[in-house]
Amino acid sequence: MRGNSILFKTLLLSTSQRNIYKYTKEKKKKGRIITAYIGIFCLYAMLIGYSLATCIGYGKMGLINAVPAICEVTLSTLSFIFTFFKTNGYLFNFKEYDMLMSLPFEAKTIAACKFLYMYVKSLPWYLSISVAMLIGYGVFAHPAGIVYPLWIFLTLVLPLIPMLLAAFAGFIIAKIGSHFKKNNIVQTILTFIFIIFCFSIRYIIDALIKDDKVEQTLETIKNANDKVGSVYLPVKWFKNAILYQGISDVLLLIGVSLILFSVVFHIVGKSYRNINSALTSHEVSRNYKLKAQKKNSVVNAIAFKEFKRMTGSTVYLTNVAMGEVLSVIFGVVTLILGFNKIVAVVTQNAPFDPAILQPAIPFILYFFIGMVASTVCSPSLEGKNYWIVQSLPISKKTLYRGKMLFNMYLTVPFMLFGIICMCISAKVPLINTVLYMILGVALCAFSTTWGCVCGIRFMRLDWENEIEVIKQSAAVAIYMLPNMFAVMGLVVFVVILGMHVDHKIIAIIMIVIASVLAFLSYLRAMALAKRNIK
Repeated sequence: MRGNSILFKTLLLSTSQRNIYKYTKEKKKKGRIITAYIGIFCLYAMLIGYSLATCIGYGKMGLINAVPAICEVTLSTLSFIFTFFKTNGYLFNFKEYDMLMSLPFEAKTIAACKFLYMYVKSLPWYLSISVAMLIGYGVFAHPAGIVYPLWIFLTLVLPLIPMLLAAFAGFIIAKIGSHFKKNNIVQTILTFIFIIFCFSIRYIIDALIKDDKVEQTLETIKNANDKVGSVYLPVKWFKNAILYQGISDVLLLIGVSLILFSVVFHIVGKSYRNINSALTSHEVSRNYKLKAQKKNSVVNAIAFKEFKRMTGSTVYLTNVAMGEVLSVIFGVVTLILGFNKIVAVVTQNAPFDPAILQPAIPFILYFFIGMVASTVCSPSLEGKNYWIVQSLPISKKTLYRGKMLFNMYLTVPFMLFGIICMCISAKVPLINTVLYMILGVALCAFSTTWGCVCGIRFMRLDWENEIEVIKQSAAVAIYMLPNMFAVMGLVVFVVILGMHVDHKIIAIIMIVIASVLAFLSYLRAMALAKRNIK
């Protein structure tokens, strides 16, 4: 037990930004850490505000007793998704594997400590949502005093079961992938399939509710919560523990979490070494063939290097390329079902002409493709090998042009494919389709250049796990949040504007704006490269 605590404490201290800030003497590094903290606190504020607004809405509708179940469903969903994306990179195929496995600890102990590390690092996010909902619940429900400490205590337990289920799903995928020579490809495909299935669950639930012909809002929410609670028992246990202070439900929630933790890591521990060894090893081919060497430009060579870097990492590939896969699926589904049918499903058959949404087509596709750009994390992914990049006989401008070129190679074809599919389905005129395609390319250029600005400005090289820069870095947060909200606002703006202005004029205006922003971002990226930050 003492060894477990030492290993766990070491894992936390080695990646603690607070610890780095305390001991580092570099002003730039301290500035980046402060900026990251500001960004994180802004995210916390947004989550707290959204959670409070949700509780206020349910309170005014007379549905405040549904809040405990909503809180549990929200935390369970987030913890499952976050853990699943982090499993490959934290539990398996992680950078410090050789060092940790050489220590005098059992494999299951190391796996359990890595899991607890994920749990502790994610806990502040869950607490911000849960405590905000507790405040809203307290204002409207006026519960007994014991409910407040009980709610907070159970919040520490609620994420465990979905996290364990996600970790076990990641273990199954890693185990299957480890049996193939191209284990990374197989593991990535399985991960994509699982993620797409998770995205489809919402529509499956909607279909179940519609089959019951539930028309009133109160009945819909009640039946939906009852269905979730009957399938996923922790929702029922938490709800009963809060509403009725059921001791048996509290004990069930805690007991099942602890038993599941022991069972999962007993199973994982048996194959832990074999899976990691298979994932980190590479087969060496003996079928060498001499071929003429192709001559490529330096920028294209860097772009190809970025492609190899992405395909060599399941975490990198599933995060950066997920939007492209979803855009293809969405485009094909729209082409098969019809644009009007998709709009009717999304808007719940709202009475309006779907043609007014045509100017938003490029922005809808950009919402898939532009939310994560490879240029945001690729500068930081050089990590401790950055000195090699520094020693190369190429300028920093050339290096980042290559990284930007790769992101354009990655995003533009998928953007154009999606736009063509949606325009055909929506019967968009040819000239409008061409303008939407040009706008799509301009948006990809903006995503690429703005991502590069964030990636260079908030570069982080002292990471121990690539997840820290692919999913958790300040660069990703600063790129993604303004981008996401701006796109949602633009969708609404162009739809409203399209009711009064010709769609071609709207497209031309948006092309000019996106192109100017992309050009300014490119100039800023080149200026940062010239100053050679780091």
